[in-house]
Parts: sequence; structure tokens; C-alpha cells
Amino acid sequence: MAARMKLKLKTVFVLYFMVSLMGLIYALMQLGQHCDCTEHDLPKDRAMSRLQEELYRLQGQIRQLEKMKQPEKQPPKSSLPTIFVITPTYVRLVQKAELTRLSQTFLHVPQLHWIVVEDSLHKTPLVSNFLMKSGLTYTHLHVPTAKERKLQEGDPSWLKPRGVEQRNEGLRWLREDRRTQPGEDSHQGVVFFADDDNTYSLQLFEEMRSTQRVSVWPVGLVGGMKFESPVVEGGKVVRFHTGWRPSRPFPMDMAGFAVSLKLVLANPDACFDREAPMGFLESSLLKGLVTIDELEPKADNCTKVLVWHTRTEKPKMKREEALQVQGLGSDPAVEI
Repeated sequence: MAARMKLKLKTVFVLYFMVSLMGLIYALMQLGQHCDCTEHDLPKDRAMSRLQEELYRLQGQIRQLEKMKQPEKQPPKSSLPTIFVITPTYVRLVQKAELTRLSQTFLHVPQLHWIVVEDSLHKTPLVSNFLMKSGLTYTHLHVPTAKERKLQEGDPSWLKPRGVEQRNEGLRWLREDRRTQPGEDSHQGVVFFADDDNTYSLQLFEEMRSTQRVSVWPVGLVGGMKFESPVVEGGKVVRFHTGWRPSRPFPMDMAGFAVSLKLVLANPDACFDREAPMGFLESSLLKGLVTIDELEPKADNCTKVLVWHTRTEKPKMKREEALQVQGLGSDPAVEI
């Protein structure tokens, strides 16, 4: 409809231009020529009258089309449930690059509140300055992971769960903050756990916004598979498509679900278990909130991948290290 209206409006403008041009050419041709008024005035008057009528008609059509093409009123952004995104982050060479990519996605999502939690004893200048310039509504928190729970150099990424304390800190802040906000509206919203190295489609956020309890969807490039996903039959999740330990209570990736804020607030003890075995971190939160039968499949009954478990390759710094030995390393004052 909009495309046809746009084409019709364009046609009217072209006709308007052509009629105006013809009138101008006709007037210019008459300038400077001797005319027997008694012989020619009547045909000229008729021609100009017709041109004037056509001009008025076209102007009326233009005004009518302008009224018709007024954009539909969108609901105010404040009426949308807020999506609270909790993102753990830690110091590394690619940190700012990861946060930049993620923030550029979030800028396109209305009513989003970004809760960034640093794995640190204090807020770092890099993240503080970055968030201040991000243009997003955000909360900046920090809590360190105990040394014995941190991955050491050379450890495989699956050896210990990461971001546990940071996600729990985000949940703690949410509960305290919402408790101080008056009114039922302060309990409306969705909680999503977004790692800073994943890739997110904008459609994903609109899918999760209507979450009533816990919504779920596929995650691409995870678990050594093309994708992992809930399997839906008759609109209900009945099992999970996964290649490792499908018997887990909720064999899903952290990026594969969102939780209603009301549900989070109604279960103040629900959190991630820092002692959870490998692959059971997500289950440690969800098993206290929902049953499989209550899961809400999104993304066209879990048939579309809208988030990918991507990872940025660790940069190789051999040349940088060699230059540093010679005293020629990159300027440390330049933030990357």
C-alpha cells in the first residue's frame, strides 16, 4: 500500500511539473509577438483557463495524498516493557571492540537498559568512559571472581563457569532497584543475559519482549553443532536438540532464553550456582523458576536462529612483544 501510494504521488508530481513547464513555454513564446487581439484572445484565454484548472486539480490531489501518507502513530516507547540486559565483561585486548559491537546493536533496540558488570575490584576507566559515551541507558557494576574460580592461562574455556558472580550481581541490583521503584509498572520487563562476544539479531529483542515467564529460542554455532534448540510440538517444548548431555534439566546456552522480570522478583533466591558442574549453569537458575512445559517458544516455534555464539579470536602479539623488547612498542596511552 505504501509503495503504491509513493508511486502515485511521484506520478502526480511529474504531471504537475510537465503542466507547469508547458504553461511557461507557452507564455514565453507569446512574448514580443504582435497579436491581433480580436482574433486570438479567446483561444488563448481558453487554453490558459484549462491549464489553470488542471493545475488546481493536481494541487488538490497532492494535498489529498499528503493527508493519506501520514505515518501511523506508534505507541510511545515508554509503554514497551523494558529489556534489562546483563552483560559480564573482563579486561582483555578485545574488550572495547566487543563492547562497541554490542552497544551498536543495542542502540537500535527501544526501551533497553544495559547492566554491565565488570569482573574487577573496581570500575575501570575504559568501561566507565565507554558507557558514558555509548548513548545507552545503563548501569555500571563490578564484582571480582575469586582467584580459585578463574580460568588460568592455557585452561580450556569449558573448565570453569565464567561470569557467575557478575550475572548474580546484575540480578541482585535489579531486585534492589525495582524494590525502590513505586507502582506495578516497575515490575514490567524482561531479563536477558547477553555475553559481550555473541552476535544478536534485532528481531531477537522484539521476540523476547512479550515474555510471560521464560521464553526460549535456538542458538547458532554452539556446542560443536550448527545450532542447539528446543524442539517444539503443538506449540510446546517437548525436548532439546543438543549434542551433549541432553538429559540436563535445561540443556540450553545462556543466550537461548529470557526471563520475565516479575518472575525474577517473585523468586528472590533464584541465581546461578557457582558450584554447578560444567554445562549445568543455565539449569541452576531455570530449575527454580520454570518447568519445561511452561517454556514459551519464540522465533517461529524455535525454527529460526536469531543469536549466534560467536567468539573473537585472541589476537597474536608476537611482533608487539618483540618491539617492546627494543623499546619500540605501541604507545600505551592509546586505548584500543
